[in-house]
Amino acid sequence: MYISETRIVVRYAETDKMGIVHHSNYFIWFEAGRTDFIKGSNISYSEMEENGILIPLAESNCKYIIGAKYEDELIIKTWVKQLTPVKVEFNYSVIRENDQKEIAKGSTLHVFVNNDFKIINLKKVNKEIFNKLESLI
Repeated sequence: MYISETRIVVRYAETDKMGIVHHSNYFIWFEAGRTDFIKGSNISYSEMEENGILIPLAESNCKYIIGAKYEDELIIKTWVKQLTPVKVEFNYSVIRENDQKEIAKGSTLHVFVNNDFKIINLKKVNKEIFNKLESLI
């Protein structure tokens, strides 16, 4: 199973008055991890879009374990939990690099659609892209 690793350094603007990262930033980091994961399959989001394949978000969740702080160096580990011809679910683990503690974990569920936002069967529409994703599981 392929697991991508995205490195993030917490910026001051990402923290709140309590000095911890605001919860909304984790979803931005998940997106960064997901983008790196897709690149690991030798395709990119823009390439998928050029082929008329979009993967909008259908569900997201995050469990916050320990608050990240300014200048923490983080690793966002990303992998596919489930892939079907119509949807893909990504899992994420946010690791604080200096002590290797998992500080958050989450998942996002995406549906494959065309430019008209109609659900498609990716395996039928573009078997090559489906196979590249499947090879990483």
